[in-house]
Amino acid sequence: MAPQVTEGPDGPDGRPLRPSAPSAPSARSERPAAAEESGQDQPRRRTRSATCPVRPTLPGVTAMESVIRPAVPADLNAVAEIFTHYVRHTVVTFEETPPSVAAWRRRLDGLAAQELPFLVAELSGQVVGYAYAAPWRSKPAYRHTVENSIYLAPGRTGQGLGGTLLEALLAACARTHVRQMIAVIADTGTDASVALHRRHGFTDVGRLVAVGHKHDRWIDTLLMQRTLGRTTAAAPDTSHY
Repeated sequence: MAPQVTEGPDGPDGRPLRPSAPSAPSARSERPAAAEESGQDQPRRRTRSATCPVRPTLPGVTAMESVIRPAVPADLNAVAEIFTHYVRHTVVTFEETPPSVAAWRRRLDGLAAQELPFLVAELSGQVVGYAYAAPWRSKPAYRHTVENSIYLAPGRTGQGLGGTLLEALLAACARTHVRQMIAVIADTGTDASVALHRRHGFTDVGRLVAVGHKHDRWIDTLLMQRTLGRTTAAAPDTSHY
């Protein structure tokens, strides 16, 4: 869950491998979280739609135009390559075998059929990150609740892309039937993903202890939650957790 990651320990086939915790992304929706942007001598960031160009900037870093847009099949080789890095070299995802491009195509088609967003971040024509919302559980009463996943290419963390992707994902989900978003974050010993989610309105709702074992270590997962849009009932009170 490391460089800008916020996904749960399950992979593109959507099987939850853990009950709990995006980062541990100390946590994770498992994924490395982008470093917090500095506003010094930079224009204020504004909420933007998933298709609008944005310019994440940091002091000392040249501003590059990024575009957040819906994923298409041609993006999936890059998506698979990004995720493979985290499968093989980190514990931010509990997957141990990198999914194939064909598996990613099934995920893309499955989410589209459920009217759930799958977004990519593009810089200079290159896919450098992605985010999607998948069903939290398969039982029908969970149909208004999703789990997010956010991953950035290893060399693209700390540039504000994680926050931009999460903003766009929240906005896209708010236009659908989704009313609750869960982040399951693997506790990797850093707070980047947790901090990212807190900045975007997520609250801590729980921890599952030692539920994952990968690379010869036991891993906790952190759970975070945010309410989207309007609900027919009052938003859940998590203050007693």
